[in-house]
Amino acid sequence: MVSPTNFLLQTFLWLALAATAFSLSPNFYHNVCPLALPAIKRVVEAAVHKERRMGASLLRLHFHDCFVNGCDGSLLLDSTSSFETEKNARGNLNSIRGFEVVDQIKAEVDRVCGRPVVSCADILAVAARDSVVALGGPAWKVRLGRRDSTTASRTLADNVLPSASMDLPALINNFKNQGLNKRDLVALSGGHTIGLSQCVIFRNRVYNATNIDTAFAKERRATCPRTGGNTNLAPFDPTPPRFDTAFFKNLVKERGLLTSDQALFSGGSTNKLVETYSRNPDAFWVDFGKSMIRMGNIKPLTGKQGQIHVNCRKVN
Repeated sequence: MVSPTNFLLQTFLWLALAATAFSLSPNFYHNVCPLALPAIKRVVEAAVHKERRMGASLLRLHFHDCFVNGCDGSLLLDSTSSFETEKNARGNLNSIRGFEVVDQIKAEVDRVCGRPVVSCADILAVAARDSVVALGGPAWKVRLGRRDSTTASRTLADNVLPSASMDLPALINNFKNQGLNKRDLVALSGGHTIGLSQCVIFRNRVYNATNIDTAFAKERRATCPRTGGNTNLAPFDPTPPRFDTAFFKNLVKERGLLTSDQALFSGGSTNKLVETYSRNPDAFWVDFGKSMIRMGNIKPLTGKQGQIHVNCRKVN
């Protein structure tokens, strides 16, 4: 039987989560600046048309922002005398990209709105959705109203961003710490369907793993030597310019590029979900949208918290 104290605590936590979710709204800018979202979409579509890979980069920006103390735009901040930028964290250094596109979006949104009313954190959330749509993926209603952080933490980013070498229990725990479940883990990992990875990240798997298709390993080794070529790129699945289920089909064939990818289909509790997504694009699309909304609700700054940055790289 649940004790009254535990019941009250659980109720409080539920109400706190509910309050967070309901403080954000898809209609937040409808009256303040109805031209904001079309402006973001315009710049994102142009950037993705110019370079298809940019869609994955913008999606990753939102993900890596949200996992470090919430979706607050802190990832965009450059270093100051008070803090070191999260861009220098292990999971970001020399790999996170797309900041120039975010600057372009910010400039265009502020132009059409007449002043800075849209937060950089919200720009990341909308740009992630618009990138997925531009590459043929699902749409979802992005909840808006986030404000921007006045600080950043490289140390926290080092500690909380999931690693490409994680096994399934570590991944499940990492996502649980963010309030996300196993379905969120598998669905959000599916975002790799539009991504590329550097040789230095997947080298160990293609040379040393036992749960890997031998032909696939040989293929990847061709562009990823044992030494050198650290920044050589390889796709997560055969169709990187298209948001589809090829990523999951690869996992079923033991063709996951990263250790953390293949961990999702390695005899564990997420196997069935990977199989479902590999066969049913609609199920993946629906769950991906839901999980993106859940991730976007991680600890946002709202109301009078934080700022609306004039420059996404700097605190006002």
